[in-house]
Amino acid sequence: RSAAYMTRYVAKNVGAAGLAQRATVSVAYAIGIAEPVSVYIDFHGTALTSADENATAAAIRKVFNLTPKGIIETLKLRRPIYKATAAYGHFGRSEFAWEQTDKVQELRSALNIKNPAKAVRELATA
Repeated sequence: RSAAYMTRYVAKNVGAAGLAQRATVSVAYAIGIAEPVSVYIDFHGTALTSADENATAAAIRKVFNLTPKGIIETLKLRRPIYKATAAYGHFGRSEFAWEQTDKVQELRSALNIKNPAKAVRELATA
């Protein structure tokens, strides 16, 4: 379940960074290996910059700690939040760490995108 929260966190930051209108993020793990064996992202044809899915997946690996320990620490999963998540769902509520968009600048930097609006214009004229 924590991997689902993390992929939501990653996808929200991808969208907030202005990389795509829609994004599906998938992370695959193997037993006994902390780092994911695969990070996949699909923009569904809605890319807003020249950064492609492969470059974005590589940037995601750099910016986000996708190890189990990293997920637990990033999303603060050791604190007791279960009562809060039991009522009214656990998505779309700003009090949860997986709803934050605090990695936007790091993602843009990893992809060397200085001005997302300019990148959109360049993509449209290409």
